Amino acid sequence: MRFVLGIVLGIVLLAGCVFLYFDLGYAPVATAAAPMPFEQFVAQRALDARMKKEAPKDAPIPADESNLAAGVKIYRETCAVCHGLRGQEETMIAKGMFPKPPQFLEHAAKGGPVGETFWAVKNGIRLTGMPGFGASLSDDQIWQVSLMIDNRDHLPDGLGRLLSVPAETPEMATRSKR
Repeated sequence: MRFVLGIVLGIVLLAGCVFLYFDLGYAPVATAAAPMPFEQFVAQRALDARMKKEAPKDAPIPADESNLAAGVKIYRETCAVCHGLRGQEETMIAKGMFPKPPQFLEHAAKGGPVGETFWAVKNGIRLTGMPGFGASLSDDQIWQVSLMIDNRDHLPDGLGRLLSVPAETPEMATRSKR
């Protein structure tokens, strides 16, 4: 009986400590704060399991030039503000995010299989700042940007240049001073 009482008391004490940890404001909630113990592990395990279960394996549209061009346009309009462009320093928005959004256009950044990218773009990822675009973009548009990210290092030259920060021309500098 004492053994069972000890276990119950231990569980109640642990639950009370966890409650106080949060209630007294010790839990890290700012984006610049370090993660809580096991937070990253638990969140990543849950995300991996969900993607394994739900992410499509193959794209239903081809990675042809017209779909990749559409993907470049969507990326520039919706993704670059967080994930950046080639030759661009980390954006102001990305600097304030935790975890840091992957800079997909840099060669060191790695993306997952195209179906996982599709799932992440469509559904978003909790606790990361990654919004879900399922209500804003069609499935074809989500596939286009996912295919572009998957093929980012093998795009036709003209499309690849569209993912770089353009150099400021004298005409642009004059307009911005007005």
